[in-house]
Amino acid sequence: MGSLKTFFSTRWGIVSVGAFIGVFASLLQRWGNPANMGICVACFERDIAGTLGLHRAAVVQYMRPEIIGFVLGSLIAAYAFKEFRARAGSAPIVRFLLGVFAMIGALVFLGCPWRAMLRFAGGDGNAIFGLLGLIGGVWIGTLFLRGGYNLGRSQTTHTSVGWLLPLTMLGFFVLMLIFPQIQGQEKSGVLLYSIKGPGSMHAPLFVSLVIGLCIGFLAQRSRFCTMGAIRDFVLFRHTHLLSGAIALVVVAFIINLILGQFHPGFAKQPVAHTMGLWNFGGMVLAGLAFALAGGCPGRQLFLAGEGDGDAGVFVLGMIVGAGFAHNFGLASSPDGVGPYGIAAVIIGLLSCLFIGFTMRKEVA
Repeated sequence: MGSLKTFFSTRWGIVSVGAFIGVFASLLQRWGNPANMGICVACFERDIAGTLGLHRAAVVQYMRPEIIGFVLGSLIAAYAFKEFRARAGSAPIVRFLLGVFAMIGALVFLGCPWRAMLRFAGGDGNAIFGLLGLIGGVWIGTLFLRGGYNLGRSQTTHTSVGWLLPLTMLGFFVLMLIFPQIQGQEKSGVLLYSIKGPGSMHAPLFVSLVIGLCIGFLAQRSRFCTMGAIRDFVLFRHTHLLSGAIALVVVAFIINLILGQFHPGFAKQPVAHTMGLWNFGGMVLAGLAFALAGGCPGRQLFLAGEGDGDAGVFVLGMIVGAGFAHNFGLASSPDGVGPYGIAAVIIGLLSCLFIGFTMRKEVA
């Protein structure tokens, strides 16, 4: 156990985790998940919001087991290595709103940082604009960090607080078992299911759950984080986390080539649009929100699994944000940005800048 703990803190440890994600994200596409969307935290949380009825976009409604697995896998790892620590109290309402804006930005682009990398590894040239926007947003966030930005210290709290999001995810899984998808039906009990579109495309339930559990376990051990990779390189020129992100892209690219899933180009890419400026702008907003919140959406799930109630609030903000994005015409589609998506990105950027400028401590 001790050698395993040491391994994941090494360069090869983080690279192996990135490679693992790259392999299985590509395989999940082969096994049923949408193309270039083997794993997408934002899209999958959007699908969860849909199956719960928080939005009524019929093509994106499914209880994604991968998200449930991320949280529960992290919980298992945290307990196995005695790292579970319940804490909360660091500006929760700010973190909730950052989660909302992060989701809005991601759904204007149509993907989280993981999907941006997977889209690039699958040949989608539009992902280049998204990745550049992500880097730009995180870079702006590092300027605030250098200037004393701080959401305040979280406090150790009751163990039950740290369990609330894992229990919520477990509850979601139980709901899925009680009300399983029925072929050709849009509703099963209290849950809604897509019968066409990306929400209808999914790998077998227990395959997705096991892969999610494994990724949650490994990512908790290695502290895998795409936002952190960019932040650490910009602030300190550290490449440890960045090497894991690069491994994800390289390995996913190789597996896509082997499986015939690499299709280079810009037009007619799966679940993507070609409005380059707003692919860039959406991810600037998402990247800035991730930086201000202290982690990418995957990392927030892993932190929530190890007892971080503030990360749990961010996750809930993203799920609620997905509901807003689809109910109010903010989310994009393959035809382009939603009717109010551009205004939402501008409002989101202004809101994040307000948070960044006003929540600073004097730097000595």
